[in-house]
Amino acid sequence: MAKFEVQAVNDEILSKLSLRNRYKWLNMNLQAILTKKQFEFLKEVEDFAVKVEEENNFTHSMDEDIYQYMPIFGAEGYISRGHKFDEIDMGYGENYGLVYDMLRCLAVDFFDPQFNMSIGATTLCINPVAEHHDNVDVRLKALKELCTGKSIGCILITEPERGSDATHMLTTCEENDDGSFSVSGTKIYNTNAPKSQYAVCYATTTENDWKGMCQFLVDTSWDGWNCSRANIPWVPKLWIGKEELKDMRVPKEYILGGPGEGRTNLFEGLLTERLGIAYEDIAQSWGAITHAAIYANMREQFKSPIIKFQGVGFTLTHYWARTANLFQAILKFAENYDEKYEKYKGEIPGPIRQSLAIQASQLKYDAAILTERCCYEMANLMGGAGVCDNTLIHDLLGVSRIQEVVGGTRQIQQYIMSGGLRGLYKGL
Repeated sequence: MAKFEVQAVNDEILSKLSLRNRYKWLNMNLQAILTKKQFEFLKEVEDFAVKVEEENNFTHSMDEDIYQYMPIFGAEGYISRGHKFDEIDMGYGENYGLVYDMLRCLAVDFFDPQFNMSIGATTLCINPVAEHHDNVDVRLKALKELCTGKSIGCILITEPERGSDATHMLTTCEENDDGSFSVSGTKIYNTNAPKSQYAVCYATTTENDWKGMCQFLVDTSWDGWNCSRANIPWVPKLWIGKEELKDMRVPKEYILGGPGEGRTNLFEGLLTERLGIAYEDIAQSWGAITHAAIYANMREQFKSPIIKFQGVGFTLTHYWARTANLFQAILKFAENYDEKYEKYKGEIPGPIRQSLAIQASQLKYDAAILTERCCYEMANLMGGAGVCDNTLIHDLLGVSRIQEVVGGTRQIQQYIMSGGLRGLYKGL
């Protein structure tokens, strides 16, 4: 299908903005930052993405279905690298952990930002199952399908009257005589939900009481699952849901955490969730800067490339520096986390984990603010070319805003960080 109805950017610039060229520009920035092994993995994912785009004639047009990419990337193990996944024979070798997931994310975001966000939502479903599958067959089956892209996943936390306040949920669950639970309530703004085969859902035995919170793996084909699409115009290719759960029965083998365990399970996953959004954000910033830098070197005005004018060139360098610096900070955190995860065999001591959690909030907070401004400013530098459908800048504009709003980033992270400051003071 055609990428756009009306061509607004000339052929020469569009050719230079190809995925292959954007990867070249990115690699010139990162080859001195990444280790040889890290750089080789990044190029491996990039080469695959270019091959997929060219062989399938994917154009990333406004009406192209991003969910068709999921099994293609999943077959190569490019949905999630956060865990080794030996229990489902993913064969990642040593190329797993937050560092490799960050590099996978970076390459995939250049391929398609909205698709990368959909992967992020599936990952939020993958991680709790990876931590709490307990070798139960139905959970391992779901985990394999999610990691290979055969199934799509989502996570159900947010509620219409509670937002992301996970400690005062209105969605309730009641235990049945056979050990199953019946779940009823309303969830909303859940990325991928209308397209998902699996969901990780949170509910509590008593409204507004986190002490009874449970964590369930849900098969969306069950009776009681009712999902509609909530339209968010910023991300037209993503399917975001509103769910009405009506006496949805969750069999015993799908219970990842019983009453009280659900809250513990939820909070143990927040650290990697925060960092995951941070490195999605920085990937978007790199994508926007790459577009604008190439465009500004080619687009002429007053008989000169516009990058020579301070209003363009200096703005570019400002966001280029901020993006490069924050990328290195996130990379360092990921390396540090992976090292400690291996050292403590997945059981990072509480005080260290709490410190890492605050650091992850700091990075998520800063990255979300940066990418929202960076994507807008880069689009602004490109003028009409930055907001029309001829390039992926319009996707980056929408996704960067969603990351800051729906990701619960600014005020929530400030609240978490202020708690960290109080904790430090109490330690004096």
